[in-house]
Amino acid sequence: MYRPLSSLALLLAATACTTMNRESPATTAMVAPVLTTADAVDDATFARPQVARVTHVDLDLALDFAAKAVGGTATLDVLAAPDAQTLVLDDRGLVITRITDMAGRDLPYTVGTSVEDKGAPLTIEMGPGPINRKIRIQYSAAPGAEALQWLSPEQTAGKQHPFLFSQGQAILNRTWIPTQDSPGIRQTWTARITAPEPLDVIMSGVRQGEPEDIGNGRRAFRFAMDKPVPPYLIAIAAGDIDFQSVGPRTGVWAEPVTLARAAAEVGDTESLVTAAEGLYGPYRWGRYDMIVLPPSFPYGGMENPVMTFLTPTFIAGDRSNNGLVAHELAHSWSGNLVTNAVWADSWLNEGVTSYFENRITEQVYGKKRAEQEAALAFAGIEETLAEVGADAPGTALHHKTSGEEIGSAITYDKGHFFLRTVESIVGRERFDAWLRQWFDNHAFQPATSQMFYDDMMRNLVASQAEADRLALREWIFEPGLPANVARPDPAAFAEVDAAVEAYERTGTIPARYSDWTSAERMRFLDNIPKQRTNAQLATLDRALGLSGSQNNEIVFLWLELALANRYEPALPQAEAFLARVGRAKFVRPLFQAMWSEGEWGRAQARRIYATTRPGYHAVTRGAVDRIVNAKG
Repeated sequence: MYRPLSSLALLLAATACTTMNRESPATTAMVAPVLTTADAVDDATFARPQVARVTHVDLDLALDFAAKAVGGTATLDVLAAPDAQTLVLDDRGLVITRITDMAGRDLPYTVGTSVEDKGAPLTIEMGPGPINRKIRIQYSAAPGAEALQWLSPEQTAGKQHPFLFSQGQAILNRTWIPTQDSPGIRQTWTARITAPEPLDVIMSGVRQGEPEDIGNGRRAFRFAMDKPVPPYLIAIAAGDIDFQSVGPRTGVWAEPVTLARAAAEVGDTESLVTAAEGLYGPYRWGRYDMIVLPPSFPYGGMENPVMTFLTPTFIAGDRSNNGLVAHELAHSWSGNLVTNAVWADSWLNEGVTSYFENRITEQVYGKKRAEQEAALAFAGIEETLAEVGADAPGTALHHKTSGEEIGSAITYDKGHFFLRTVESIVGRERFDAWLRQWFDNHAFQPATSQMFYDDMMRNLVASQAEADRLALREWIFEPGLPANVARPDPAAFAEVDAAVEAYERTGTIPARYSDWTSAERMRFLDNIPKQRTNAQLATLDRALGLSGSQNNEIVFLWLELALANRYEPALPQAEAFLARVGRAKFVRPLFQAMWSEGEWGRAQARRIYATTRPGYHAVTRGAVDRIVNAKG
């Protein structure tokens, strides 16, 4: 049974870095009952939370859209060993003005040597003091802080007002918030944010009352998150946005010109929440709201608590891409409630969530759709393993370091099929009871792969014979795909696979394409022969209406196929698509498709990227920069 820890024990209970402090007998005593294994040490943070750790962040910040800047104060609650002298934070380009205690006395600080992609340690000399301390940091985020995307009015859907949004995962929030930026160092937070009228501000916390008019054409917005969360989940967005309710505890924000379509697309959300609760217990965050951001948002979605961030590219008019909403909702349990302690275990967030997403989809949209979406995911695993090799170290779920993983087909889909396989062996009833107790007993805590394995062995596995059949250690810690994998139903795409074979053999266009589900259309386009002539591509487009599709997933597959075959009639559409969409899932492969086609494609890629790059988020820019700056 889970027992709440004392406030002193919490110094380490929610930390990913749990090596002993050799300098402090008091701290050494505190580390004993909590995570102490090597796989719980976060190599992506400079923090030493075993000495002093941040438990609460209070932000008082002003948004300056003209200067594309944010600054103000961060007041940190710190839980420290009695003899702790220093507090170490993560800093990536912050401009520090002053650091004081709450009596206004200056505290000395140093910014250490910067490490590429990680930033630098910000070490604050607190001096001796009580266990609970507070410090105040006056600062601003450096221009170009990578977590923040400042959009001009022209880059928004409405074209009238500027926009700001943040994306903190994995370790970008250290570019605008001075704290210990590690998923295992959970913190509560509050914020007061001021912004110019008529812009609205939302955050991944509960808004406290109505905006306050503070004069000079500005308003102040207050937010609170009273549940401890990993710091990457502190998020902000500000712009010309309105709200529409879609259920008693669900709703969506979006730019006014997007709001009606967004609300229609997420109209099933209340049913999704109810289905999720029926599977794995109560939704613990109060409201579940969403914001549909401008198109430059680099991801499909981001599971920020009480305010999921969504790309507008999922809007298809028929809710066919609502697996995205189910996925981000499922993170309210796997990821937000129980969080990977280190990024090398990110499958604990994404793989568990992908399995959960599929179960929600089955509950709300039916078995056929769930099986088809699972089959698409499994095809991604097979493609990745064929490309990199089944023995590639990065194909293990648990990695020795946070940069070793190969991609989403492993982190998301192999994790999904791991749990699907366990369910198939022990039975759904036993498996669901186990997964629910995992969420309940580890709520608001970090976890590691070893903890997950140990919990399965202790609370799920009935015998050694069953343990042998499950192959848990092989699934989690070894590369490749174990032989016991529960493969998707081969009948899920029987009609589509037959159509692919017929097209490959005779060029026959499937007559029932217009009646197929989105997943069936994607399966067909992703499996037909990759080498096509101009005439064949023109016929496909004309017969299936690919270039006119309202579903961005379909448009992407069409453009990827066309560009890989140097199909010049598709270039104007590709250029327009890359100019309006910033989702890395679409943008990176399309530039890669062009770049792979020799000087013809590289010339097109350079020309288009020169125009589109300023509108992309740092995440997307980094991915495409690695392509267009590659040698050879």
